[in-house]
Amino acid sequence: MKMIPFENTWPYELQMGDIYVSECPYCGEENVLTNMKTRDLKRAKEHVKFRLHMPCCNKTMVILEADDDYFWTDEPLRQQR
Repeated sequence: MKMIPFENTWPYELQMGDIYVSECPYCGEENVLTNMKTRDLKRAKEHVKFRLHMPCCNKTMVILEADDDYFWTDEPLRQQR
């Protein structure tokens, strides 16, 4: 499988069973509580694709896999410098 570039990652936080992103990559909203459950995160860590609906702006992030810090997606989410 082809490696996913770092530009296609987005950090998340797991706090007391809830999954947050500190900032939405699409609209910039801060501290967004996602609809992702811990079982979904576990499956993403097993390389099962997950569609994450961002409640702040109705965009959908396609997560190809996850690790303990980042979602790895199918699109660039970071600005290249």
